[in-house]
Amino acid sequence: MSLAVVYTRAALGVDAPLVHVEVHLANGLPGFNIVGLPEASVKEARDRVRSALVNSHFEFPAKRITVNLAPADLPKDGGRFDLAIAVGIMAASLELRRDLLEQYEFIGELALSGKVRAVSGIVPAAVTCQRKGRSMIAPLANEDELKYLEEHEVFLCENLAEIYQLLCKGLELPRIQSSSNSVPAANCSEDMADVVGQEAAKRALLIAAAGGHNILFCGPPGTGKTMLARRILTLLPPLTTELALETAAVHSVAGMALSPETWRQPSFRAPHHTASAVALTGGGSNPRPGEVSLAHNGVLFLDEFTEFPRKVLDVLREPMESGEIVISRAARQCTYPAKFQLIAALNPSPSGDVNDRRSSPEQIIRYLNRISGPLLDRIDLQVDVPRLEQDELESLKRLPRATSKDYREQVLAARQRQAKRSQKLNAHLTVSVLERMANLETKEQAFLYGAVQKLGLSMRSMHRVLKVSMTIADLDSASKVAIPHIAEALGYRALERLIRNLTR
Repeated sequence: MSLAVVYTRAALGVDAPLVHVEVHLANGLPGFNIVGLPEASVKEARDRVRSALVNSHFEFPAKRITVNLAPADLPKDGGRFDLAIAVGIMAASLELRRDLLEQYEFIGELALSGKVRAVSGIVPAAVTCQRKGRSMIAPLANEDELKYLEEHEVFLCENLAEIYQLLCKGLELPRIQSSSNSVPAANCSEDMADVVGQEAAKRALLIAAAGGHNILFCGPPGTGKTMLARRILTLLPPLTTELALETAAVHSVAGMALSPETWRQPSFRAPHHTASAVALTGGGSNPRPGEVSLAHNGVLFLDEFTEFPRKVLDVLREPMESGEIVISRAARQCTYPAKFQLIAALNPSPSGDVNDRRSSPEQIIRYLNRISGPLLDRIDLQVDVPRLEQDELESLKRLPRATSKDYREQVLAARQRQAKRSQKLNAHLTVSVLERMANLETKEQAFLYGAVQKLGLSMRSMHRVLKVSMTIADLDSASKVAIPHIAEALGYRALERLIRNLTR
């Protein structure tokens, strides 16, 4: 009788809990059983592992084989355990160096030929493995995802024969070759200079980019709302390595490939308005990340905002506040990060324009009521994007326009001030930290409280106005928030003004 223990990792959201693969060979009728709460795809590993070992010219032991995946209360699914199970059988039946098994963790799906195939969720597994002081042996097919992990000990294998050479003869496997971590250039195909006019909307987008604020563009069709929203990526700085790894972990779990051009760029997700609530939040029997998680550390753009069903929009409320989404199912619960910046665009009327007289005030209110009050409270800037006359557009085309590079320099300077002050963007400040950092004097407090009472704003809206005021002060390189900063922040409440005017 022989026993071997091999380490691997399961996938639970963006977590990668450790799994002990215990393989026991005993005398008796030949058999192959896998226990430890395996799902159907894991039970099928019996046939894959047997064929992979035989086709790799190893003798499959004619004994009673029991494989235990511990802990037993953690659900296991997918083919990611195949390699560890095969290594366990080899270690239990052959003379291999057991001391090396303690140093490595094995992840990979096996083909019948013995080739090791790629698996999803390899990035969080590799990061967690490194933190625990072990080296990972991963499929060569996952190299494109893993090469961005700097200073991580990850070895790549292509087939089972290479694993045998490592564990029997001590021959080293190739390590990942870290990709260049240089900052990618901004997308040059789009620029803020492409947008003619709409200086107020450009200013609001600059504030949103500088402080990480949620923003809503409201205006008739064809006024440049979508153009503005898509150009926010040209204003945002590249992600730090830590934040890029967080985003890469979510994309790895979702099975999305990484590329050198997008490795450090914030994500930009733009789901269609027919998307369901599950598509936004994630879900399924085996919970998968949704759009709010795929936009983590990036931008979630919802065009035609009022065309989304109200129940779908309201699922955004919790992740916008907490920065994460919890997906609960009968068998398991997963938590995915969801710290995104929301950009929304809508027409102020079901007919497109409030002034076209095709819709009554009651129809417009019914249309805008698809956005609930609590969700509107969570949007920091609401900006009117008016229609420009043709002669005005022609005259504006002849004037010089600021480029994305000009705006990006202002964004970087403002974010550096925020990092020095609180190590986070203004939009992410808690209420207690916000009040301490703002440090309003008596006259500024009186002005803010008076405006809040007059406009009927909630406490959440007041705090968001204060956060926007701080960002405006940072863009002005001011040492403290002044009344002009608060007044400008209060001016970005276009949709609320429209609703008040229609309900008088």
